[in-house]
Amino acid sequence: MVDSINRFTTRVENYAKFRPTYPRLIIDLLKADCGLTEASLVADVGSGTGILSEMFLSNGNTVFGVEPNALMRSSAENLLRNYQQFKSIHGAAEATTLDSRSIDMVTAAQAFHWFDRMRARVEFTRILKPKGWIALIWNERRLDSTPFLRAYEQLLLQYGTDYQKVRHENVTEQIADFFAPQEFRRKSFENIQTFDFDSLMGRVLSSSYTPEPDHPSFEPMIASLREVFEEHQQRGTIAFEYDTRIYYGQLSTT
Repeated sequence: MVDSINRFTTRVENYAKFRPTYPRLIIDLLKADCGLTEASLVADVGSGTGILSEMFLSNGNTVFGVEPNALMRSSAENLLRNYQQFKSIHGAAEATTLDSRSIDMVTAAQAFHWFDRMRARVEFTRILKPKGWIALIWNERRLDSTPFLRAYEQLLLQYGTDYQKVRHENVTEQIADFFAPQEFRRKSFENIQTFDFDSLMGRVLSSSYTPEPDHPSFEPMIASLREVFEEHQQRGTIAFEYDTRIYYGQLSTT
């Protein structure tokens, strides 16, 4: 899958600083519907810089952050260094290195679309305890709810290197196949980030499909981004609106 491990290597600092966290309501949902407790062992697969892992650690969980990219893994280790319950794992969705039937809940935040999904399914089935749960989570940016977001989407379509090919929405229809024959549930929560221009630029550059400084489209993209920002900013900021979508269920072991 288009070098899914290494494509974020040069984006780590911006990713850690400017990617959104997730609504705390996710934890409440998983407690109510999936029996999540402080004692639950969580494997956060494709854990990146540790954004979702920190939410579960704050809930009291032991979290195994499974991440194949060394620099992202190091960023998470630094962010979460004060949590003794955080276990940083050099592994991947298809080969987590975790023990069989050892995990109560597998999570994948902003990551499932990078997996070899059928191999990951086999691995998740192996590491989950009987009746364990899987939660797939994305912050899905709204594309046309505001004039700014419409202009921003057009900017990505114009300058993105492989934006349309790798966007996570491409795999939404495959989620049912992943959980089949079991049913899965879905829930959505509103999530908003506010940026000044510098932080907006950092958010743009955290995406693996945007040109980097050595690319001929980089300067034109930044110039267009500034024009979009200046046209739509209010009191020096703009808002990114997301729908945080969570798909959760169990896998059949037969």
